[in-house]
Amino acid sequence: MTAGTQYERYKSALERGHLAALRGTLEDALAAYAEAASIVPGRAAPLTGAGNALLRRKRPADALRYFVAALDVAPRDEVANQGRAQCLLAMDRRAEAADAYDALVDVWMTTGKLAEAVNAACRALDLAEGRDRRRMLRLLADRLRDAPLDGPGQAALDRAAGLLDPKPQPQPEPEPQPEPEPVPEPAVAPEPEPEPAWPTPRPSPLDRHLPPDWSLDALESAAQAALEQGPRGEALERLLDLAAACRRDGRLDAALDACYRAVAFEPDHVDLHLGMAELYALRGWSALAVEKLDLVGRLAEIDGDADALARVAASREATG
Repeated sequence: MTAGTQYERYKSALERGHLAALRGTLEDALAAYAEAASIVPGRAAPLTGAGNALLRRKRPADALRYFVAALDVAPRDEVANQGRAQCLLAMDRRAEAADAYDALVDVWMTTGKLAEAVNAACRALDLAEGRDRRRMLRLLADRLRDAPLDGPGQAALDRAAGLLDPKPQPQPEPEPQPEPEPVPEPAVAPEPEPEPAWPTPRPSPLDRHLPPDWSLDALESAAQAALEQGPRGEALERLLDLAAACRRDGRLDAALDACYRAVAFEPDHVDLHLGMAELYALRGWSALAVEKLDLVGRLAEIDGDADALARVAASREATG
């Protein structure tokens, strides 16, 4: 068997594991991940995939074993470190969870993900107060403040500021002395209260600017080239372009296929899962769309990701 054939079998098993996990068929997911691990041993992805599948089914103790095994293979794997921290937090092992978030801070500092590192440092300090943790959070916040800030970066900085420099609670005002009751005025019908202003729904992750002369064949070639040459972020963008174009042309199954390929290497990308939920709804798979949004919402709650929760709410509104 050639190395190329072996890798294709490994990749196929891994994708089947991701797809089964998304559909909620846990046993099929674990079997596919085990198959992938047997084809190419020593990879962290099948182990982290199994861990995430179990964590989503609220089995953190079982998931933790997979994440620890993945860390034995790849000690600095981002998904494995994050999964271990989430499992320990879900099991209310606060001190160990704080240590796990410390390790995640170190990983994300190394990869230059400052906003993620600040959020992890906030979680560690919130779980277990410590001088070194406070010093590390202040250092990371200073670095992030000096970097170009986007929405998630500003949110992380605000969260750090709330922990490092909490605002004093306002003192209650002295109770005013009662004044003489005024002479009653003639009753006037109250004005109706205005309807609450709901936030404008965010655009769909698949509402992407695609020049009209971009054909599906060209987009498929660009996606395949990015998958073969990297980096991962470029491959994800090209697959999302392809999914958007397929949706535009009414080829929903092809759009989902592009999303499944992206999930194989970006299993925790929020916009990707929200785009899949939209495609499920368009396909008529309402139950699967609701399940997908519930899953993303639960993960966002575990991570304390307010921005992701807002996007999930907007997607629920858009898909009905």
